[in-house]
Amino acid sequence: VQVVESGGGLVQAGGSLRLSCAASGSIFSFNVMGWYRQAPGKERELVATISSGGTTNYTDSVKGRFTISRGNAKNTVYLQMNSLKPGDTAVYYCNAALKVWAGPTTYNYWGQGTQVTVSS
Repeated sequence: VQVVESGGGLVQAGGSLRLSCAASGSIFSFNVMGWYRQAPGKERELVATISSGGTTNYTDSVKGRFTISRGNAKNTVYLQMNSLKPGDTAVYYCNAALKVWAGPTTYNYWGQGTQVTVSS
C-alpha cells in the first residue's frame, strides 16, 4: 500500500492551499483517513480526520478554516486550508487506516509528507 500527498507550498498569511492524498495498492476497505502535521521541534499532531461514513473531526485550532473531504473514489482525501496563519507552517502527513483483507485488523499507512509554509 502506498500513500502519496501533494499540494503543499509557500503561501502568504490569509491565503489558501489544498492538499491531496491518494492511497493505492491491495486495499480491502478504508476506515479513517486523516491529516496530521509536524512543526519543527514539535510532536506530530492531528489536524483532521474523516471516517468511511463521512464523519469529520478537527483539532480546535483549524476549525472553521480547514475542511477535510473524500473524493468520489474512496481512496482519496483532501484538505482545503483557508485563512492560513504562520502557525500552520509544518510538514503535513496523510494517514490511511485500512484493511488489506476481510479480517478484523486495521493497518495504518503514512505518506511521505508535504511541506506547508505560511509567511507573515
